[in-house]
Amino acid sequence: MSRTGNGGGGARRAGTGGSAAARARLRRGANRAVAGTRADARGVRPSPARRRGEGGPEAPEAARPAPSLTVPDAAPPPGVRSRPGRPFPGGPRAVPEAPGRAGPSTGTGTAEGTGGSLFDVVKVAIAILDTAGRVVLWSPAAEELLGWPSELLVGRRIDELIPDEDQVSRIRAAIRDTLKHGRWSGPAELRDRDGVPVLVDARISLLVDGDGTPFLQVNLAEAAAVRAVERDLAVRDALFEQSPLGIAILDTELRYTAVNHTLAEMNGVVPEEHVGRTTGETLPERAADEITAIQRQVLATGEPVIDVTLASPVTARSGYRSISYSRMTDRSGRVLGISGTVMDVTERYRAVSKVEHARRRLSLLNEFGSRVGDLLDASRIAQELATAVVPRLTDHAAVILLQAVAHGDDLPRHGHDRRTSLLQLGTASVQEGPEVEVMLRRGARITFAEDSACGRVLRTGVPELLSGADRLSDVTYAGDPKMQAAYDLGVHAMLVVPLRARGIVIGLLLVSRAGYREGFDRDDLAFTVELADRAGSSLDNARLYARERTAALTLQRTLLPQQVPQPTGVEVAYRYVPGSIGTEVGGDWFDVIPLPGDRTALVVGDVMGHGLRAAATMGRLRTAVRVLAALDLPPDVLLRHVHELTDDLAQGPDEALLATCVYAVFDPATATLTVAKAGHIPPVLVVPGEEADGPTRTGSPLPGGGGRILELPSGAPLGVGGVPFESVELKIPEGSLLALCTDGLVESRDKDLDVGLGRLVTVLQEPYASIQAACEAVLDTMEQGREPDDVALLLARLGHGQSGTPTAGWTLPAEPTAVARARRLVRATLAEWGVEALTDTAELLVSELVTNAVRYASAPIGVRLTLGETLLVEISDPLPDPPRERHAAEADEGGRGLELVARLALHWGARAEGMGKVVWFEQALPGSPQTE
Repeated sequence: MSRTGNGGGGARRAGTGGSAAARARLRRGANRAVAGTRADARGVRPSPARRRGEGGPEAPEAARPAPSLTVPDAAPPPGVRSRPGRPFPGGPRAVPEAPGRAGPSTGTGTAEGTGGSLFDVVKVAIAILDTAGRVVLWSPAAEELLGWPSELLVGRRIDELIPDEDQVSRIRAAIRDTLKHGRWSGPAELRDRDGVPVLVDARISLLVDGDGTPFLQVNLAEAAAVRAVERDLAVRDALFEQSPLGIAILDTELRYTAVNHTLAEMNGVVPEEHVGRTTGETLPERAADEITAIQRQVLATGEPVIDVTLASPVTARSGYRSISYSRMTDRSGRVLGISGTVMDVTERYRAVSKVEHARRRLSLLNEFGSRVGDLLDASRIAQELATAVVPRLTDHAAVILLQAVAHGDDLPRHGHDRRTSLLQLGTASVQEGPEVEVMLRRGARITFAEDSACGRVLRTGVPELLSGADRLSDVTYAGDPKMQAAYDLGVHAMLVVPLRARGIVIGLLLVSRAGYREGFDRDDLAFTVELADRAGSSLDNARLYARERTAALTLQRTLLPQQVPQPTGVEVAYRYVPGSIGTEVGGDWFDVIPLPGDRTALVVGDVMGHGLRAAATMGRLRTAVRVLAALDLPPDVLLRHVHELTDDLAQGPDEALLATCVYAVFDPATATLTVAKAGHIPPVLVVPGEEADGPTRTGSPLPGGGGRILELPSGAPLGVGGVPFESVELKIPEGSLLALCTDGLVESRDKDLDVGLGRLVTVLQEPYASIQAACEAVLDTMEQGREPDDVALLLARLGHGQSGTPTAGWTLPAEPTAVARARRLVRATLAEWGVEALTDTAELLVSELVTNAVRYASAPIGVRLTLGETLLVEISDPLPDPPRERHAAEADEGGRGLELVARLALHWGARAEGMGKVVWFEQALPGSPQTE
């Protein structure tokens, strides 16, 4: 009993205040306990320097002022309760704050030390009670939590804060339990100064001072904040330990402070061996360098790095990883380190890679199709194929084609064997050197053994995948220098793929990889086969086009003049240029036709359309012009007759013939040029300047001169009609140059026809060494942007006949005496020329023709003799009707004149001239082939 009474008395003495020394020691111990609790929460103990004032020496413990228990003037952090000081209900007024009392920002804790701590989230209020439940010390945190200032509470029972009797009973039971067991914890509901209930978590511990006096330390925290922290910690633990992502925490020296088991398994290192080590000390060097650089960047800049995909290090789990790092700071902004997450994205990376790989393959197919879609040259297609697969698919590529494909011939009907002629027309490589030249020489002829990989693929059409030195030796034949060069280049894998068209193997595509590049797989083989099939179709189209184009060219060249004559007084040069690759052969043509009387017809035409049908139509049109030219018709009349034949000359019953043509006749004896055109571009005439030296000779240089475009009635194209054809007669100076051409020479996509004609005039005005050189100069200056059409060019230098050619002519009246006079003149002239052997026949034929002219004409009659390679006799009269040959009966007295001319003359004919006509005949000279 006395022990109990003594204890009770001690408790009461403590409750009433106890000794001053005990209370001072208790306050100092409480202050140290508060500071220690905060330090423990931060993970560090407060250093002596932090316990000092603002830079001053530490005050002696006895002289240190007690910490202020009033509410600070500054606004508390968000979520923290704070109440201004008010008097205790029914008690004395609150003690005013002593002047100079330090607030929370002074004393043991500075603003630097209290900002951004966990205590800003969870406020821990501390109170010291005696065993009777009276308040001995009341901390500022308790004051903020419940709003009661320490001046109003010290010395009062804690029960007075709890108006609820049930809670009072619980608190008293808790005090008894603490005195019995040394501690107690649990929830409690207190009332703040405004009467608002506050749910707190309470922790009560039994303390004993140096004199053996017991006290109770009560720690109070707002229950909501504690639950929030507990929930956050639980979430952290769940995320950290149960997350499928690898998580790492690193300090400011980039050393691991914590990793979860997922990351440890990824790295193949247990978690304990991560702690205290850097990434470079944990992972292989090559893998760690890039990760360390990212960590340093994040730590230095604070900019997070999100979802960076890297190859996994060579550890227990290889593949690909997505890493993300961000910098960690506390609430005061102090850098604590960085946190990182690592996710295994191997499957995603491979799926994305597969999709990207397929996209690149599809892009390559589309790109190759667009590059060869408009090509019709097998060599260019082969080169485009080789270039397309290097380096995206392979390191070296060769395209080998049958010679028939390259030359546009028919495909062989029999199977392929070692005698099959193959050409290597497409090559590409990622490097250069003598070994590449040996292995990939463009244009090389390829041979192989029948049992080799090339032989099998050509024979069966089944592609083969070769890898390793043993298989590669089987590509062509033993000892092939190309394969030795491949070994020297480090080739270790090869695909031999057939190029097919309509089920026939027309060539091979060989692709190979070298060095450290991975070998081919089945996907590579399937893709290469698809690419080769597309290329095979394009190559076969090019072969068919080449075959048709060759046939059309052959037909056209056959139908064009095989030998162009060089008539008297005219020097001719010509060029024909087929359309470029990608266009079919057109219907451009030209002709040089000798006419009687040393006259010459110059013709250039263009049949609309391309291909074999256009070439055939061109040949028929040229034949019709030559036949009509033999009738010695004027140019306009000839074009009219040709137009009337267009229905028969058309390519088909449903297709009309459309053609343009220019027809010119030059007479060197009279130096006249008669021209008519049917919708064609006009001719160009270049007249030599005054400085030209004398008469021109065949093969002599062209002096140049002034050029102009001949203004002619346009006429309608042949087959159109509706516009009459008209002839224009021009007097031509000696040595003039006449140029006839088709529109392919002067037309372009973006310029007018006048520009091309002007350029042609400019070129022909220059002097040249010969007329052939002038032809080449004209072709060299063709517009680069012109339509890819064929071109026909005909140049003619027009002279006045050969010097020294005997010529004689007379004009006789339309009287009967003209016949006898004509005979005498002819006899005398032939005797003077030394060709008396021609006299009898010439007199007889001249007599018949002059008799016809006298009988039917009423104007003077002309007689002209020209001694060249033959004797040419011309009888002219003003009557326009041509003579008609009759077959006289035995009893007829007349009608045998023209029949005699036809039988005795080498050639004879009639032509229109001016308003009248000319009837002519030729006699072969003695000893000439014509006489024999």
